[in-house]
Amino acid sequence: MKKIIIIGSGGAGKSTLARKLGKMMGVEVHHLDVLYWKPGWKMTDKKVWFEILSRLIKKESWIMDGNFGSSMDIRAKACDTIIFLDYPTSVCLFGILKRRVIFHGKRRPDMASGCPEKLDWEFIKWVAQYKRKEAPAIREKLKRYQQEGKQVYHLKTRREADQLFEQLSAIND
Repeated sequence: MKKIIIIGSGGAGKSTLARKLGKMMGVEVHHLDVLYWKPGWKMTDKKVWFEILSRLIKKESWIMDGNFGSSMDIRAKACDTIIFLDYPTSVCLFGILKRRVIFHGKRRPDMASGCPEKLDWEFIKWVAQYKRKEAPAIREKLKRYQQEGKQVYHLKTRREADQLFEQLSAIND
């Protein structure tokens, strides 16, 4: 495992898992939200975004967390491992509410500078509909990626993520 992408709904814990894995494995972590969003929640130009990703995927090892469906295939082609946090909607909604309270008016460590934590109806709706609208297409892509030789972990609970981390920790000791 040298190049890992972690995907899943907002509030699933992608960034937390990425940080833990990065520390345990000694691998650089790239939070896609930090790279994509500019101060004031301004989006990075699409051409610049793909240039950034092109540079990152050429590195020898990395962990990237974030969805960004428009770049999923590029990242999946470059990685050797995909971790999909496919948690229940209630878990993810709780996750976004919890981080809103913890980081109220502050920037999360996995978010770009000038982008304080916020919680708006559009984001809540996206998280609430993720399992029904986004996840089915991701599951289909995961089948294809697995056939292409990628190691795929489709985790459905936080406990499964903890178990995976424990297994990988044992390997890296």
